[in-house]
Amino acid sequence: MISSMTGFAREAGAAGTLNWAWELKSVNGRNLDVRVRVPPGFDAVGEEARKQVSAALVRGAVQVGLTVQRVEARRTAVRINTEVLMSLADAIRALPPGLPFQPATMDGLLQVRGVVEVDDQDEQDLGALLQPDLAAAINRAAAALAQARRQEGTVLGEELSAQLARMRELVAQVEDHPARTVDAIRARLTTQVKAIMDGQTSLDPARLYQEAALLATRADVREELDRLKAHIDASAALLAEGGAIGRKLDFLAQEFGRETSTLCAKSNHVELSRIGLELRALVDQFREQAQNVE
Repeated sequence: MISSMTGFAREAGAAGTLNWAWELKSVNGRNLDVRVRVPPGFDAVGEEARKQVSAALVRGAVQVGLTVQRVEARRTAVRINTEVLMSLADAIRALPPGLPFQPATMDGLLQVRGVVEVDDQDEQDLGALLQPDLAAAINRAAAALAQARRQEGTVLGEELSAQLARMRELVAQVEDHPARTVDAIRARLTTQVKAIMDGQTSLDPARLYQEAALLATRADVREELDRLKAHIDASAALLAEGGAIGRKLDFLAQEFGRETSTLCAKSNHVELSRIGLELRALVDQFREQAQNVE
């Protein structure tokens, strides 16, 4: 089984007054590039996300994002620190009489730092609750992303196999085409020479045969066809093998392009040119698809 480098996965949940969600997106990449974005205070779980995704994938540019949203007003507990308040009261009573200050009031005392304390118990509980959930969720999301890429890779493998099968057909058509024979080249050359000589018949058959043989040698695409068949067999073997074969397929696709270009350049017949152009278009499609393989 092969994998594509394109995929998407999402894991979401809630804890207390917060909703959270992991989103993972991957596209083509020369190597594995994992970029993680998390809200402030979640750096530790961000590193865990990077570790999980890197372990699950081989290639591709992956974006990992964590969003945390509050769904309701957080609950807070307010209490008065009576020890501080009583200490203030005792200190005020100990002041000598007649000072040029207004008497202390309760609202003034409550504004003194440390008298009124606000306990965000909900946030404290979430700090302990959310981290394990997020770590487990990113593990599931990484596995889901890998599975999504494998599913797309299955379709991709079928397309690549179909393209290889069509390449075989086109190569066989070139091999069997009668325009590749020496006799066909000689007959075509005879026709052309007769037209140039304006109907003259004083042609040297031996010389004509030599020229035809030379042209046939220059136009021979036997080596190109053999190499194309070898590359097709190698590509089919890689698809059957599976795994991270994207780099090897991309290299073979480049070889396909070189051999096909040479075949088109050596074409000596309009039908061979047509087959060569179709083969070149097919090779371009194969290479484009191969660049999606992990």
